[in-house]
Amino acid sequence: MTTMDTETETQAAPPRQHKKLALVNARLIDPGSSLDAFGGLLIANGTIADLGMHITDGLIEGAEYLDCGGRTVAPGLIDMMVFCGEPGHEHRETLATASRAAAAGGVTTICCMPSTDPVIDDVALVDFILRRARDTALVHVHPMAAMTRELKGKEMAELGLLREAGAVAFTNGKLSVANAKLMRNVLSYAKDYDALIVHHLEDADLAEDGVMNEGEVATRLGLRGIPTEAETVMLDRDIRLVELTGGRYHAAQISCRASLDVIRAAKERGLPVTCGVSINHLTLNENDIGPYRTFFKMMPPLRSEDDRQAMVEGVASGDIDVIVSAHDPRGAEGKRRPFVEANDGAVGLETMLGASLRLFHNGEITLHRLLNALSARPAELLGLEGGRLVKGAPADLALIDLEMPWTVAREDLRSKSKNTPFDEARFEGRALVTFVAGRPVYHFG
Repeated sequence: MTTMDTETETQAAPPRQHKKLALVNARLIDPGSSLDAFGGLLIANGTIADLGMHITDGLIEGAEYLDCGGRTVAPGLIDMMVFCGEPGHEHRETLATASRAAAAGGVTTICCMPSTDPVIDDVALVDFILRRARDTALVHVHPMAAMTRELKGKEMAELGLLREAGAVAFTNGKLSVANAKLMRNVLSYAKDYDALIVHHLEDADLAEDGVMNEGEVATRLGLRGIPTEAETVMLDRDIRLVELTGGRYHAAQISCRASLDVIRAAKERGLPVTCGVSINHLTLNENDIGPYRTFFKMMPPLRSEDDRQAMVEGVASGDIDVIVSAHDPRGAEGKRRPFVEANDGAVGLETMLGASLRLFHNGEITLHRLLNALSARPAELLGLEGGRLVKGAPADLALIDLEMPWTVAREDLRSKSKNTPFDEARFEGRALVTFVAGRPVYHFG
């Protein structure tokens, strides 16, 4: 394999690529099919021109070659939930810094939330995100637009115009829409555009001023808890509205066994319902908070070990459709405070792959199922072209060493904010090279 002395990242806005590149001696995995075979992959004009056992070193005249040394080539990851500060909170994160973190984590597409200042609830702001990403980002950036004006949950945004402008889905960010009539109207209107509604699940009254999962650990720490019912009550309501309207619905993050049961029942009834889970709720639980460690304060809160295991079971069975980083940069001024006062949220773009592979290495989730939830399924839900290793698909790829050990160092993260719960965590497996449209944008040497 071609190597470099240091980790490198390519600049944004590259010129159009014409030279062919062949990745040879690779394990090819397409999570959307049964493909798991050794061979090679040919990149031409930003797309996958060919792949298979017949692609070997020296076969393609005029092509450059990269010997993968038996390592895994898979579709680049697609992250459906990334909070980025731009515009308005660039001190926490920009599209440029988020994209560098994504590339280092094998993520080739990010969907940014509308929780900015101003809120992405206007056509001009969708256009701003797309243009800004084109000029500064290393990876693909797709905006999710607000489904209510200013995320206030009072008035529906102009979904049709926002969809036409390039919004891939609609969400209220980390805020739930309490008004059932408004939520019904959103689902009904979105159905006309085959648009996906992505909803945060929290009954604000049940959650009140809770700061962690309700239970024995919260009682022992003297912290006000948030019951799982704050999530399931909202989910139950939304499922009934989906049944009423027929709108496509995606629960942004579920975090407990009871929510998984609701999702399973809705799918069994044939409703257009899907859901996601954050990597945090797959690999961490409430006990990790320990002595009031604010980097583990999240929304929804980290739940019990039984709930965490349920999330793993849900991904393994396919009942949970996608894994997200829930990347939410927060500065030290918001995190290094008493637990009750601290901001919730954690960065996760760079660590999502490594943390996910823990579940593969311990035998809980197959590699195909894991990569499907990280790439192929998000692409399918959002109508994106990526997420597959097939001829004609965009050459958005990750070359992954499944066995490489590494330790997370918070200060080395590419995100502007360093609020990771995985500081000093030991992982096995990372992205070595990340390709976007056939162009290497990250190379670990």
